Amino acid sequence: MTSELYVPKGTTTDVNYVLDIDPKRAGWTHSSLRIVELAPGGTHTFTTGDSEWIVLPLTGACNVRVEDEEFHLSGRQSVFASVTDFAYVPRDARAQIASGAGGRFALAGAKCERQLPARYGPAPEVPVEERGSGTCTRQVRNFASADAFDCDKLIAVEVITPGGNWSSYPPHKHDEHRPGEESELEEIYYFEIDGPNGFGYQRVFPSREGGSDVLTEVRSGDAVLVPDGWHGPSIAQPGHDMYYLNVMAGPGETREWRICFHPAHVEGTGGYR
Repeated sequence: MTSELYVPKGTTTDVNYVLDIDPKRAGWTHSSLRIVELAPGGTHTFTTGDSEWIVLPLTGACNVRVEDEEFHLSGRQSVFASVTDFAYVPRDARAQIASGAGGRFALAGAKCERQLPARYGPAPEVPVEERGSGTCTRQVRNFASADAFDCDKLIAVEVITPGGNWSSYPPHKHDEHRPGEESELEEIYYFEIDGPNGFGYQRVFPSREGGSDVLTEVRSGDAVLVPDGWHGPSIAQPGHDMYYLNVMAGPGETREWRICFHPAHVEGTGGYR
């Protein structure tokens, strides 16, 4: 299962994207993630098809044109520098990303049913919280969490884990539909590590017979797929902060993030995610 769930940098590169994970590649039904790199003055045009997308600057600024609307994204110097603004692009639309100085941009997507309006997400309105305590402390940027920004299916957040800390902990899962207790969500983790030669570790282990099972070293540009199973911890190398972008979506009628914690790992963890 490791080879299927761990997506090393460069293994899904194509003419448009340095990372391209769609439902077919992942073997599921809803969640997608693309990373596009633009040279100074570069543009990228795409059609959204049956999915909604958020354009999220990782480095650099850009303009996002959706049909007759245009949004300027101020972006950021790096994922470790600050929260960023972003743009929501609905299904059944044509969009273009243009960057005068160049940059790297994430397209977080989810197959959906409703066509919502294109919108701008201002950085100051992104809810930011510190979760956990001690060596489980981390910063969560809820730019498109279920209760922070309206989408049809897509849920997406960013997490900064200080070097030496654990996050996505205690292990938790969201692979069953249990109303009021747990939602069924496919998840992508995309990683960047601060500093040269930095790395981290990601664990996913089975919640059922024959379920997902991986323990892998991750570096900048890598991704890990979580179709099911307990996931966590995400461990950052001492001296090297870890960033990950979580992209989630699922078949439930209600867009919600409800999780179940592993009962053997709850005590003394000081938080979750």
